[in-house]
Amino acid sequence: MTGPAEVLDCLGQRCPLPVIALARRLPDLPAGAVLRVLADDPAAAVDIPAWCRMRGQEFVGRPSPTAFDVRRAHP
Repeated sequence: MTGPAEVLDCLGQRCPLPVIALARRLPDLPAGAVLRVLADDPAAAVDIPAWCRMRGQEFVGRPSPTAFDVRRAHP
């Protein structure tokens, strides 16, 4: 597996700002690209996977406690 196409630094931001930033940035990436969201708000651990399920995007995983990888599943 290759690394993320881009890293979105949302450290220090509180809910819902990391999810809003993810929702704004992901559509600019090509289908199949992975966006790594850096977020240290505890709510991100629930909010980011939930957003992926609701929007039909793929939550790839959490390579560290403050990193969340999301693959753009469709255009």
